[in-house]
Amino acid sequence: MKLTKMSHSCVRLEKDGRVLVVDPGGFSEEDAAVGADAVLVTHEHPDHFDEGRLRTAMEANPAAEIWTLKAVADRVSAAFPGRVHTVGHGDAFTAVGFDVQAHGELHAVIHPDIPRITNVGYLVEGGKLFHPGDALTVPDQPVETLMLPVMAPWNKISEVIDYVREVRPQRAYDIHDALLTDLARPIYDRQIGALGGSEHLRLAPRDAVQL
Repeated sequence: MKLTKMSHSCVRLEKDGRVLVVDPGGFSEEDAAVGADAVLVTHEHPDHFDEGRLRTAMEANPAAEIWTLKAVADRVSAAFPGRVHTVGHGDAFTAVGFDVQAHGELHAVIHPDIPRITNVGYLVEGGKLFHPGDALTVPDQPVETLMLPVMAPWNKISEVIDYVREVRPQRAYDIHDALLTDLARPIYDRQIGALGGSEHLRLAPRDAVQL
């Protein structure tokens, strides 16, 4: 399976000629979802869910489908009848040949005065990769590659380090990194790498690796 990191929290997965895209949001490239056969969306925040990017992908490929939670599905189902599937914690499904399980229910706390919205993470191919969206959800099975939300209004570096320790992946790649400046990256790389207990890696946008 090929992993391509797009900007911020968007990733593209390729297997057997099929393309699965997770969270093509407003901080990602305009073409982040173009060429997708399936799209997964973790939650409704605009840096993860952009209707324009989804529409471009769905119109370019009339067979493409979306899997997401109810809050997002309610906003796009009418535009793409029969092509939007609602999922929640505990659901398992196959999206264009990728085996996926949904884990988690709520977005991380940004501030106690801000109501929490729903969020679901996606475990792909039996734990080969986990994308948690905007939460520090720990799946109930081993994870090989963790997409790690490294910098967000709802986390701090100690929580990021403890999350890596709890999940215990073989490797962790940064996502949710649009707010992290190049000046600060070495600090995060050093601390997470030294204290997380797993290999900590970073991909520039459009860089790819084989998992």
